[in-house]
Amino acid sequence: MKMSFASVIFFLALATCGNPKANSVPQQQFTAPVDELAASLNAQEPAEQSAVVSWDKTVHDFGDVSVSDGPLNCTFTLTNVSNEAIAIFEVVSSCGCTNVQWSREPVQPGKSATISATYKNEDGAMPFDKTLTVYISGVKRPVVLRLRGVVHEKKKSLSELYGAEKLGDFGIKSRTLKTGTLKQGLSQSETATVANLGRKPLSVSFADVSENLAISVTPNPIPAGSTATLAYTVSACKELYGKNIYSATPVLNGKKASGTLEITAWTQENFGAWTNEQRIEAALPVFETSTANLGFISKGSKADVSFTCTNRGKQPLHFYKADAESPALQPLSVTDIAPGQKESVRFTLDTSLLPKGDMVIMVTLTTNSPLRPLVNLFVAGEVR
Repeated sequence: MKMSFASVIFFLALATCGNPKANSVPQQQFTAPVDELAASLNAQEPAEQSAVVSWDKTVHDFGDVSVSDGPLNCTFTLTNVSNEAIAIFEVVSSCGCTNVQWSREPVQPGKSATISATYKNEDGAMPFDKTLTVYISGVKRPVVLRLRGVVHEKKKSLSELYGAEKLGDFGIKSRTLKTGTLKQGLSQSETATVANLGRKPLSVSFADVSENLAISVTPNPIPAGSTATLAYTVSACKELYGKNIYSATPVLNGKKASGTLEITAWTQENFGAWTNEQRIEAALPVFETSTANLGFISKGSKADVSFTCTNRGKQPLHFYKADAESPALQPLSVTDIAPGQKESVRFTLDTSLLPKGDMVIMVTLTTNSPLRPLVNLFVAGEVR
C-alpha cells in the first residue's frame, strides 16, 4: 500500500524514537558522572574467562523440511580446552517450541559434553530461527546457539528448492549471501545449502575468489540429486570498513560457471581490547537529528543534504565510511571532528536515479566510537 509523504515522516519519527541506533543520541544520556559511565562501560567489556570451551558448531541449520517431518533433533558438542573442570549451569530456550537437554556432570579438561535440542515443528509452514542461551561456569558471558530452517507445507523437489538461481547443475537459493557483523582483526563464517540438480556427481571448486574470502563445498563432489554445505569465511581487512562485497565464481567439473556468488559483509572497529579509560575518553558522535526531510523535490534535480554532528567525546571522531542504501545518495563531506567541535556531515542526492513517489533512504556511518560504532541517518521526501 502506497504511503503518503506525511505518513512516511510520522513512521520514521516513531521508528527512530524506539531504535537507539537509528536516532540521534539525547545529550542528557551522557551527562552522568564519569564513575557511572565507567560502570556502564565495564558491563560491555569482554569478560575474562577462567575456563575456555570450543564448539563443534554454534548454528544448526535444518535446511528445508516439511510439516510432516515432525520434531527436528540436533546436538551441539562443547569441549573443555582449559586446565580446570567446568559445568553447564543452565540452557534457556527462546520459546516453548524447543525442548533442550544437556550433560549435568562436570566436564573435565579435554573432555566433551553435549546439548541436545528438539524443535517441535508445530507452528506450520514458515521459516524459524530459535536460540539456546548457554550458561557455563567460568564463562561470564553466555553462549548463544541457534536452530534454524524453513518448514514447507509439503515436500519440494531439489529443483523447486534450489533452482531459482542455479548455475548449470549447481543449485542455490540465492547467489547473494551475507555474513554477520565483521570486526577488525577477526573473521566471520557462515554456511548455506547447495544442491546437485544433475544426474552425475558434481565437483565444485572456485575461481576469481576475492582477497580475504575462503569458500568451499562439503561433500565434494556432490552426489547426484543431493545437497551439500557451502561454507564461507570473510576475514577483516584494515583497509575495508562498512559494507563490502566479496565474490567467487564456481568451477563445475572443471568448467567455469557463467555467474558468480556475492557475499556481503559489514566491517566495523573492534573495541574488545579497549580499557574502560579508553572507552570513557573515546569519540562520541551526537547528531542534532537523524532524519533530513526534503519535502517535495523535482525529478531530475539534485539536492545537498546536511546533518549536524557534535563530537562530545575526548578524542577525535573519525568516520571510516558512509554506506547509502541507494546510489542516488553520495557522501559529499564526511570529515573528522575534533573533541567538542560541531561539523556538518554532507551528502548529495541525485533524484534522476530515483523513481517518482515517496522516498526514504538510509545511510550508515561507520565510526571509531565504541558507544556508536554504527550511526543510521535517513533522507526522506517525495520525488515529483
